[in-house]
Amino acid sequence: MSTAGQGSGNRSRIGSGSRIGLSSYAFFWQLSEKVAEALSLHEALQRTADLGVDLFQICDYAPLESMSEAELKDIKATADSLGIALELGTKGIRPEHLRKFLGIAGILGAPLLRTMFNVPGHTPSAEEAVAIFTEVLPEFEAAGVRIAVETYEQVPTSRILEVIRRVNSPFLGVCSDPANTVAALESPREVIDAVAPYVLNMHIKDFAFSRKEGWVGFTYSGAPLGEGLLDYDYMAGKLQPKERNINQIVEHWLPWQDSEEETIRRENQWTQQSLDFLRSK
Repeated sequence: MSTAGQGSGNRSRIGSGSRIGLSSYAFFWQLSEKVAEALSLHEALQRTADLGVDLFQICDYAPLESMSEAELKDIKATADSLGIALELGTKGIRPEHLRKFLGIAGILGAPLLRTMFNVPGHTPSAEEAVAIFTEVLPEFEAAGVRIAVETYEQVPTSRILEVIRRVNSPFLGVCSDPANTVAALESPREVIDAVAPYVLNMHIKDFAFSRKEGWVGFTYSGAPLGEGLLDYDYMAGKLQPKERNINQIVEHWLPWQDSEEETIRRENQWTQQSLDFLRSK
């Protein structure tokens, strides 16, 4: 049996069931300083529960890193009281950074950490990434926390897969987001096909091109789920999230609208449309 086949088999047996979840990116503007009164994480969790969702991925939420243990425990308590499971997302793979988030994952009870290879000041080669993951993964495995590396334009998907294959651990895989890779001229379908055996987590957001004013170029941006270029049925058929217990996390690429009120209205509308779309499948 091939290494890829072994990895796929191991990964498909890890997990407690496939869920539809919301990312903090589904509340991107409402959690930001751009609005007059930003949501707290506690309020975002309550909104998530109000939508009938029981999974929330705290992803690239900067205040998390400076929270005290008591504050993190309060987040966990709120999530528990609402019946919401948590996942985490960050950027970077420096060993000390991964260990810090392993500690946060332990407090929050998060079994998955999504990350990306590059951060300012650290753009690891495949060799360095393999060495880092080989060093830290035993600690993640002991804690029952998996690392999912997201597909995105700064690092070729082939390099991400090279690292994952060489490390060859069921605790290291892919967070699939084909929308990101278009900026590197990687075809979404080709990316989906390539990463399929290694996917641990899915980011679900639609995307589209629109002509700029005067027809001088295009804007590549988000679209309501089901209305853009994401071939969800093809992706789901290849990745089989329900059969393989892969959580599907709703995100948006929603540009700021003409006003705060309209931006918030549209953000909430896109979230509801995404949930309705995924629940219908």
